Amino acid sequence: MRYLLTGGAGFIGCHLLEAILKQSPKGIKKEDIVVLDNLSTGRWQNIKHLEKKINFYNFDITSNFSKIRSQIGEFDRVYHLAGLADIVPSIDRPLEYFQANVQGTMNLLEFIREHKTKKARLVYAASSSCYGIAKELPTKESTPLEPQYPYALTKMMGEELICHWAKVYKIPVVSLRLFNVYGPKSRTKGAYGAMFGVFLKQKLEGHPLTVVGDGEQSRDFIHVSDVAQAFLAAGESNLTNEIINIGSGDHYTVNKIVSLLNSEKTFIPKRPGEPDITYADISKAKNLLNWSPKVTLEEGVRNLLEQIDYFEDAPLWTEEKIQEETKSWFDKLS
Repeated sequence: MRYLLTGGAGFIGCHLLEAILKQSPKGIKKEDIVVLDNLSTGRWQNIKHLEKKINFYNFDITSNFSKIRSQIGEFDRVYHLAGLADIVPSIDRPLEYFQANVQGTMNLLEFIREHKTKKARLVYAASSSCYGIAKELPTKESTPLEPQYPYALTKMMGEELICHWAKVYKIPVVSLRLFNVYGPKSRTKGAYGAMFGVFLKQKLEGHPLTVVGDGEQSRDFIHVSDVAQAFLAAGESNLTNEIINIGSGDHYTVNKIVSLLNSEKTFIPKRPGEPDITYADISKAKNLLNWSPKVTLEEGVRNLLEQIDYFEDAPLWTEEKIQEETKSWFDKLS
């Protein structure tokens, strides 16, 4: 069994990599696990302790795979997590997001097709942001898609590509629409984005947590270790051309998160294009993947607090910096 992970040094990728190594049979060779990451948002520190067990290539998937094709060979499982995340920078830099999330996905698909490795099962990290402000709660996979900003659009386009390649070229694919993933080793650098990274750095520095709106908006928070298990289940399944929600199947207010973090809070303006609730219907994941989340929100937050030092090097987002960073958001989406 050979594995290829794109974005393997990123937040979800590094947890998936550890899960693969943990469940792999003894004697698996280093060359059987290939990790591609350009380290633009992923961190080498996330996987450095595994370097003797994997074959790592500092590679940008927007490049032509012919550069490394002869080196990395063919695969049984391909997990595609590489790409650009975060809403704010996608509004100002849509072309970069298209190149990473759409062109990069196309390049990977063509690498698989040209190798004629039809046995290779591809699992794609899609985003629940494709639902926009969902009209159905809990949200099923059949809910109409209404992406609100370039990040959501490009992730949706990547999903459309893999499903089309599955139909035309008979490549077995599963697209996992991830809801609000949190946990250790989440992104700490770059643009203003993931809530837990912002909050934990603010807590470390003794600042109040910047809560958007009144804090009563709720999100379907799913722990990254549960997400890693969903990827493994999808990779080992016999499914093809399936789209599956991965979330907790519940939703929790931002104010509840603040209370679990035991911190003071301050309020900043509500932003256009953001849903009041994200809430996944995960019945399909339970039925088709025999998967269900194991980590409770309380356990997950407690685990994060135990590893809060990871966020020491993260940027501190003050109210003033957030206002400046999100100006384009208000200007273009209002």
